[in-house]
Amino acid sequence: MSQHTTKTPEQALAEFSPGLPFAVALSGGADSVALLLACTQRWPGQVRAVHIHHGLQAAADDFQSHCAHLCEQWGVPLVVRRVDAGHAPGQSPEDAARQARYKALSEAVHSEWPEVRDVVLAQHADDQVETLLIALSRGAGLPGLASMPAQWQRQGLHWHRPWLSVPGRVLREWLRSQGQAWIEDPSNSDQKFTRNRIRSQVLPALAEALPAFRETFARSAAHAAQAQEVLNEVAAQDLSQTGVPPRIQAVQQLSRARQALVLRHWLRQHHATTPSTAQLNELLGQIEVCTTRGHRLHLKVGQGYIERAGEHLAWRST
Repeated sequence: MSQHTTKTPEQALAEFSPGLPFAVALSGGADSVALLLACTQRWPGQVRAVHIHHGLQAAADDFQSHCAHLCEQWGVPLVVRRVDAGHAPGQSPEDAARQARYKALSEAVHSEWPEVRDVVLAQHADDQVETLLIALSRGAGLPGLASMPAQWQRQGLHWHRPWLSVPGRVLREWLRSQGQAWIEDPSNSDQKFTRNRIRSQVLPALAEALPAFRETFARSAAHAAQAQEVLNEVAAQDLSQTGVPPRIQAVQQLSRARQALVLRHWLRQHHATTPSTAQLNELLGQIEVCTTRGHRLHLKVGQGYIERAGEHLAWRST
C-alpha cells in the first residue's frame, strides 16, 4: 500500500513503531481520543497521556474532566499541565497556543516519565490538507508547503503523527464503532479561524471536485519536504564556507538564491528566527552594496536585528 493512500486507524498503527513506553497528547477531542484508545489496545500498559489545559475557553475544564475519566477507565497514567497561551503582538493566537502546548508537553514528559522518549500527536489527513492550503494562501516557500512532518525530533524527544494518512471522518466512524464518545471543541465551529473556514467550506468542495485530493495533496507535501531536505543540505554546506556568523564577502560570492538560502538557514538554526520575504530581500540588497569598510548595515529581521560587525554579519535580539 502506498505511503500516502488513505488508511484506517488499524492500518495506520500497524505501520507505526514507537519506542516503548510512549506518551499521547490527549485533548479530549475525537482525534486524540481515537489515538489514545487505539494505542492502548495495541500496546496495553505502554501508553501515557498528557493533557494541556489552555484556559482559553469555558469548556477547558470539561475537556480535562473527560480526559481524566477516559484515562481512569483505560488504566492510562495521565498528567495535566496548565499553560498561559496568550499571544505576543504580531503573533497569532494559534501560533502562541501551539508553542505553549509543545513546551508544556516536553516538560511534562521529561519531568514525569524520564524513560519516555516518544510523543504521539493526533493530527490527521484533513489537518494536513488544511496546513497545506493555509501555506499556499500565505505564499509560503517549500518549508510551508512541506506541511506537517510525520516524525521529527525536538527537545530531546521523538515526535510522531501516525494519523496523517487517516481522514478525520474515518477516525470518528471508528470511534462510533467502538462505542466511544468524545467532546467537540466549541471553537471548531468559529468561522473567524481560517482552518475552520477551510474545513467547513473548502474541503467539501474539494471532495466533490477532486475525490483523491487527500492522497494527491499529501504527495505534493512529501515532494516539497524532500526538496527542502536537499536545500537544507546545500545551505549547511554553504554556511560551513561562509562561517558562523557569516562573512559578508563569502556570502557575496554566492548566487542571490543561495545567499537567501544560507541566510535563512543561519537565522533559523542559530537564532530561531525566520525573516519575512520583504526583510530577506532588503537584507540581500544591503549585502550587495556592502563593499566598503565604512558601510553600515542595520536591519530588522524576525525578532531581532542584523548588523555589520567588521567583516561579518551579526545578530542582535530585541
